[in-house]
Amino acid sequence: MRVLVVEDHPRLAETVATVLRREGMAVDIAFDGREALNRAALTSYDVVVLDRDLPGVHGDEVCRAIVAEGNSAVLMLTAAGAVEERVKGLGLGADDYLPKPFHIAELIARVRAVARRSPRTLPPTLAYGDLTLDTSQRLVTRSGMPVALSPKEFAVLEVLLGAQGAVVSTEQILERAWDDATDPFTNAVRMTVSRLRAKLGEPPVIQTVTPVGYRIGEPR
Repeated sequence: MRVLVVEDHPRLAETVATVLRREGMAVDIAFDGREALNRAALTSYDVVVLDRDLPGVHGDEVCRAIVAEGNSAVLMLTAAGAVEERVKGLGLGADDYLPKPFHIAELIARVRAVARRSPRTLPPTLAYGDLTLDTSQRLVTRSGMPVALSPKEFAVLEVLLGAQGAVVSTEQILERAWDDATDPFTNAVRMTVSRLRAKLGEPPVIQTVTPVGYRIGEPR
């Protein structure tokens, strides 16, 4: 899942990003409305966590623009907890609304909930043969046995299974499972796929398609 956190308080923005990354999400940060619009124009996000009270371009305008594009779900944050304010935020097209201060566990739950409404959302369960990935419970099994994966390994497997046998390039995997701070020339994808193959066991289900990328399926 690719998430954009838009928050003008750096400490809160970094805290939210860190927590979501620990949940296996790829997270970028924007500290004002203009930066948020620029990032949203360049990258497709599953969810935008959007502070309503932003300097420069107000969060309401950012929300309208993102909703108009129709590519991302929006979770709006605000210091105002009045019902009228929540109604107004939802009226802008936001998928959900969370007043500050909030509990991190609730934020994570709401991000996952609005992600399921995103135009980019995947089915709750992805499968190939005896391999199953449950996106809601964060659980992977093979032949009915659980497979322990790191958050990044889980994210890469989710991208590959979601492609339904189509080839996914290294660049596409980087875009979906890592954030903008990642070196585009890193070998992180290759190393993560190698660990995935070892953990998933035999017969192998991840195929290398030289020089394009990777796919789930039998060798061709």
